[in-house]
Amino acid sequence: MSITCKQLFSGIDCTIIGNESEEVTGVAFSSNRVWPGDAFFCIVGTKVDGHTFAQDAIDRGAKVLVVERKVYLADATDVTEVVVSDSRKALSLAASNFYGRPSEGLNLVGITGTNGKTTTTYLVEHIAATAGKKTGVIGTVGIRVGDKTSPASHTTPESSDLQAIFSQMKEAECDVVTMEVSSHALDLERTWGTKFEVTAFTNLTQDHLDYHNTFESYFEAKARLFSKEYPAKRVINIDDDWGKKLLQRCSQAEDHIVTVGFDRSALIHPVEVEYDTSSTRVTLDVRGSRYTFSYPLVGKFNVSNVMLAFGIALELGIPASTIVSALESAPQVAGRMERVSAPNDGGRSVFIDYAHTPDALEKAIASVKSLSDGRTIVVFGCGGDRDATKRPIMGKAALAADYAFVTSDNPRTEDPDAIIEGVVAGMTAGEGKYAVEPDRRKAIAKAIEFAQPGDSILVAGKGHEDYQIIGTEKIHFLDAEVVAEELERLFG
Repeated sequence: MSITCKQLFSGIDCTIIGNESEEVTGVAFSSNRVWPGDAFFCIVGTKVDGHTFAQDAIDRGAKVLVVERKVYLADATDVTEVVVSDSRKALSLAASNFYGRPSEGLNLVGITGTNGKTTTTYLVEHIAATAGKKTGVIGTVGIRVGDKTSPASHTTPESSDLQAIFSQMKEAECDVVTMEVSSHALDLERTWGTKFEVTAFTNLTQDHLDYHNTFESYFEAKARLFSKEYPAKRVINIDDDWGKKLLQRCSQAEDHIVTVGFDRSALIHPVEVEYDTSSTRVTLDVRGSRYTFSYPLVGKFNVSNVMLAFGIALELGIPASTIVSALESAPQVAGRMERVSAPNDGGRSVFIDYAHTPDALEKAIASVKSLSDGRTIVVFGCGGDRDATKRPIMGKAALAADYAFVTSDNPRTEDPDAIIEGVVAGMTAGEGKYAVEPDRRKAIAKAIEFAQPGDSILVAGKGHEDYQIIGTEKIHFLDAEVVAEELERLFG
């Protein structure tokens, strides 16, 4: 496919220097992904300036350069230059134009927040599918169009990739698409120019402060999805102060809002909840009407996810009766409070969860503890080359368990022992309640051996991830798989 340079930059404030009728056959922001006929966007990043790769892009066949300042290259005399004020926003808008503004043809749901995004996207997808809609999902676990799934490199793909995915979903005649929208994506304009039908907020707890520096800037990045830049219906969990702050802003903007939460002022809130080891029974007050049902997910935090999904589905026009019916058969999302099934588990219940923030870890431990009378043992670590300030807070949160094994997550290029030292610094009040084992497989094995029949084990931090990054090497490692192997070794 191809469109003219003029068509590509329709509606974008820019200056075209050269041939505005130049045919463009693709858009690229990385010079090593340029194909002949592409428009190359010189993105100004925090570490690298894309303008320095303009010559490489030309050598690879780029016919259009999109720049924030004119580049002077001897080989650029027959290349059209498009000068813009913000190359990131221009990339997002141009990619949307290139693919025919595909988000406008979808009922697109954008879900942001620190915890719960993945589960909520899959719950909404399941509800929509039950209602007879063809669905798509974009997020941490992967990208799914109908029944076809592919891996995702980012929670929210780069804008040119994102618009291409939207185009595929539109071509596949998807009715409802649910996607996780990360704070990085909003800050880096990956979703700029995308049309959402509904935007939803889960919660805000400490994460990514290595990037955002402060909670306030982290919140402001998330809050952009609820600004006039992204007009949509709003669904907001108001159980934390950040949700209440967001509600106040959206109310002042006179947005259409559905609130959810354990807070009884929320339009959707629980009247009664009964927790079990494999399911939850809940009575929800939904705008004054009450619905009682059971669903096959566990934990208090999943009640929040279910309420948010309920609110989103209502905003999509799905009847409450259909929503309840769908939730009764809700899917188990990989690595989200996933109970490991084994022929013989020695009487131990082992759960895998992606909890990798202090709040998520604390809530995951509380959920596991509520499921049985036995002890709760947690295996966890912190990632390297990421926010170091949360490490001692993670350590402190882990003390809510009866015993903890501190291990490695994805150490990346950091010394695993140094990361663990940072975690243990927050565990001074728990002397005798934890052990250190840097090798993650050995830590899991030790936790299973340490547990007694009736105890529960939570393996936290990596969830669905099927790898560990040690140094710069990515090796195969899936927590659920390792747990099953160790249970078989000990009790098979």
